[in-house]
Amino acid sequence: MGLVQVDTFTVTSAVASVTLTGIDSDDVYMVAVSGATVSNPVAEIRARFTVSGTAQTTANYDWADKFLRASATFINDYATNQTKTRALNNTGDSGGEGSNGIFYLYNFNNASEFSFMTIENVTENGSEARGYQGGTVYTVAEAHNGIQFLNDTTGNITSGTFTLYRVV
Repeated sequence: MGLVQVDTFTVTSAVASVTLTGIDSDDVYMVAVSGATVSNPVAEIRARFTVSGTAQTTANYDWADKFLRASATFINDYATNQTKTRALNNTGDSGGEGSNGIFYLYNFNNASEFSFMTIENVTENGSEARGYQGGTVYTVAEAHNGIQFLNDTTGNITSGTFTLYRVV
């Protein structure tokens, strides 16, 4: 098994969102995110799937995850009928804070199936290590050609490298 890079974006100045496109086969795709931070210290980076490069904002995202925290017990968390999905935990904006993640994308090029994504995320948020392990399904059968990452609250994504790969 190997990876073929499809698209990449490195945030060098603050942006509202990062969109990666290029999904054009029925292969599994993977997104790797490293060093992501946001301008609001309590914000999360969320995700949306794209059709022709446009993020889908309808309330069709269902997600579930286990939220792991170093300072407390884990939390089982979920939501249905959302306009975006979880991606990266509280990523912070000060020294030593940031988030990394691996996301696998399934059925994205298949207009007859729901697209879904697994989530693996680890974050250093000041004094605490955190993470998510879970997944998302978009409950409309349509083809998606990419994924958009955005700050969940006011503010921007201030750093990070976002790379889309095709798994071969």
